[in-house]
Amino acid sequence: MIAETVCSAVSAAGLGIAAVTAYRKRFLTAARIAAYSLVPIGLVMTGVVEWLADTAFSPVAWAGFAVLGVAWVLFMTTRAVERRRGGTRKERKEARAAAQRDAVAPGASAPSLGTGSRPAAEPAARPAKASRGGDDDFSDIEAILKKHGI
Repeated sequence: MIAETVCSAVSAAGLGIAAVTAYRKRFLTAARIAAYSLVPIGLVMTGVVEWLADTAFSPVAWAGFAVLGVAWVLFMTTRAVERRRGGTRKERKEARAAAQRDAVAPGASAPSLGTGSRPAAEPAARPAKASRGGDDDFSDIEAILKKHGI
């Protein structure tokens, strides 16, 4: 009963402040204050305040909140461990299988597909060039092109 009285007083005070704000020609702000002021009385009229008051003094309700808290902690803990390990067990197993399927030989430019019908052509050895100042700049580009077989 006291909660309903407090909510009604808060709503009345808020509506008074909204009236004063509207008197000062700040209608948008007054409408917003009036909206906030009507929330407590609306909660009283719908019965939410009574339900909350009954819940606040119920040991069973508090035990239920404790159980919900434990469940939330368990969910968050498992999510943290899952992120640290890199996904669920099924996802890790699939990733391991995909890594084995897509295995590439260290010097190869394409994935190994098993026995082929023709042997892979090996690149011809290049004759040694005289060292110039510009060769160092392009050595990393040449390495990338060689890796891709270009």
